[in-house]
Amino acid sequence: MSTTFGLIIVGDEILSGKRQDKHLPKVAELLAARGLSLAWAQVVGDDPDRITATLRDAFAGQGVVFCSGGIGATPDDHTRQCAARALGVELALHPEAARLIESRMRDVAAEQGVAFEPERTDNVHRYNMGVFPVGAEIIQNPYNKIPGFSCVGPGGAQVHFVPGFPVMAWPMIEALLDHRYAHLHRISAFQERSVIVMGAMEATLTPLMLQIEATHGVKVFSLPSVDHPTFGRHIELGVKGPPEEVRPAFEALLAGLRGHGAELGPEMVR
Repeated sequence: MSTTFGLIIVGDEILSGKRQDKHLPKVAELLAARGLSLAWAQVVGDDPDRITATLRDAFAGQGVVFCSGGIGATPDDHTRQCAARALGVELALHPEAARLIESRMRDVAAEQGVAFEPERTDNVHRYNMGVFPVGAEIIQNPYNKIPGFSCVGPGGAQVHFVPGFPVMAWPMIEALLDHRYAHLHRISAFQERSVIVMGAMEATLTPLMLQIEATHGVKVFSLPSVDHPTFGRHIELGVKGPPEEVRPAFEALLAGLRGHGAELGPEMVR
């Protein structure tokens, strides 16, 4: 069974519309570049009980989950604490995280031309960003050294926690994909082929779509549009899966569409 990938986005600012989420399209892009795809995604606000419930479900499952946001040390950051609650473990300062956080503080002091004061209240507070569920592994942050962390749930799910800032989160997720999950890449083993079907309605093409899936074992997708500037109302209809299965399935799809008298536009291969 192939590994599934999920995404959890934490933050009231997304649900309120104050900020527009950028993680979903970017993570989908990072996965697609490696022949992989998201199986699910969920947005949750800064409510500890809801975050805990969401993480508990994620830990109980399988596969790989990326969780972005809420791992800082301000009052509205709850993700670290909720992860520990969901796993039923304590929180503790991770030794390697503490070292990295201190290194970052020393760098900032040097940049400002002042002495590093480890006992200063704000510096002591910054170590809270390295307080993770017991047993967690750190995720290196190439932007400012403040790490994320990874935990494994009882169901085998591998959940990776990264900051909400894209400039930090995206390189961290990409590094995980290219190192920990390199063996799952399917760049040469996955393909999408589609065609623009002019003025069509999904309901009339559904039997053909079901037939293609049942006969060829690929996944059929349908992306309707009602106001495209070039094609007007149309459907992008296609198949995706291993190239050797996609080719005959797409040919059968085209033959079926022609049998329906459909007006066909450009074809695309991804």
